Amino acid sequence: MRAVIQRVSQASCIVENKITGAVATGFLVLLGIEDADTEDDLQWLAQKITNLRVFGDENGLMNKALADVNGGILLISQFTLFAQTKKGNRPSFIRAARPEKAIPLYEKMITVLEELTGRKIATGIFGADMKISLINDGPVTIIIDTKNKE
Repeated sequence: MRAVIQRVSQASCIVENKITGAVATGFLVLLGIEDADTEDDLQWLAQKITNLRVFGDENGLMNKALADVNGGILLISQFTLFAQTKKGNRPSFIRAARPEKAIPLYEKMITVLEELTGRKIATGIFGADMKISLINDGPVTIIIDTKNKE
């Protein structure tokens, strides 16, 4: 799994002119799922996301986690995070998991994040044409790949 985590002061997802999910202070998480991903990858990544200390403390240092700032998460599935661009100019997405594998893992990630945060997770719609708006706070953008745990 690969996640691009952006610290935001606000973020929202619109599908067919309707807001499907929105957060104020918190994270916009773009989540890519590949065929090799497992439940262990999901659990590890969910813990990393919820415990990531990138919010400013009283001294302006990044010492606070999501819970410390009462932050929310907008989770968006994004298979293009596994684009392979070595050959030619048209990206290949063969490493991205097919929907029959990706959807259950995406839905499980929502559940696990809700359990860890004690909050409802805002989402997009899997496979839909989504319009994402955000104000990246900082900017702070972190990329985490479960295949690079060490």
